[in-house]
Amino acid sequence: MNVEKQNFGQVEGQNIDQYVLSNKNGITVKVMTYGATITSIQVPDKNGKPGDIACGFNSIEGYLSEAYLNNAPYFGSTVGRFASRIKDGKFAVEGKEYTLDVNNGSNHLHGGVDALDKRIWTAEVTSSGVDMSIVSDHMDNGFPGLVNITVSFSINNDNELSIRYKATTDQKTPLSLTNHTYFNLSAFKHTIVGHQATILADQYLVPDETNVPVGDTASVDGDPADLRQGKKMNDALTALETGFEHYYVFDEQTSLRKVAAFSEEESGRSMQVYTTEPGMLFYSGYFTSDELKRESGEQFGRFRAFCCETHRYPNGPNIEGAPRVWTTPDVPYESRTVFKFDF
Repeated sequence: MNVEKQNFGQVEGQNIDQYVLSNKNGITVKVMTYGATITSIQVPDKNGKPGDIACGFNSIEGYLSEAYLNNAPYFGSTVGRFASRIKDGKFAVEGKEYTLDVNNGSNHLHGGVDALDKRIWTAEVTSSGVDMSIVSDHMDNGFPGLVNITVSFSINNDNELSIRYKATTDQKTPLSLTNHTYFNLSAFKHTIVGHQATILADQYLVPDETNVPVGDTASVDGDPADLRQGKKMNDALTALETGFEHYYVFDEQTSLRKVAAFSEEESGRSMQVYTTEPGMLFYSGYFTSDELKRESGEQFGRFRAFCCETHRYPNGPNIEGAPRVWTTPDVPYESRTVFKFDF
């Protein structure tokens, strides 16, 4: 694996660096220090022609544009302190209630208004890739505890993009980190409706009227969201009013295991997803703005890409028995997700 450092522009007078990770098979992954964000994933097709399969931009200006900020799709960013929604922006720790930013209707989303995706992280090149680190202070966006976070990105010659998360805290706090990359295996030649999708989950969390799970689950049996045997995305999307925004529940294992797979026949590209997480928010991009596109022409927008957000339960602090929601001084945060590509 090779790592190169590039300048990616400036935010409020501070330099933003981009790190280019590549393997011997022609796969290139770019990660910038603003938001610990994956800006690009280039993967060859079956004929050896490279194509960018991730939503993102070629300079920092794309992430600061009015169109992008108004739509807030979180392309490729590291989100937290708590991924997805927390109902009414409230939770309690040992009897004390905490109030968070409310930035998604009546709910808290992805860490708040000025969260980790909009911070400048510190980068360090390692023997396996690049580590991005940040300190989140006590009461940052309303969350208790001082938290030290490191996210490690690497790509090996088995075409595995590994994202490993580690964090420590000085007091009990809810923590759920994920990467928010959107994928299109046709390299945006087509929408995702022709992709074959498999998700190895028997159930998903049922959202309430504000789109937040409160603890109920539903079986995928007989549901358009049943992807256990694999199906064309279009077969499911035609039966879902706004597409997928389902948090699929996996088994209780904490070891790395395969949870999903996707393929696109024309390009020959495929992707398998492995994670240590208890579930995955699968989002098919219904609300992504059609105004957004890469400077080189790749068109983003509705059903142009999908997201595999592996993380702890949405609204986990308010769901009794939700697994691994709390990070404590005695139990540090650990998580790993791997996206394995083939072509």
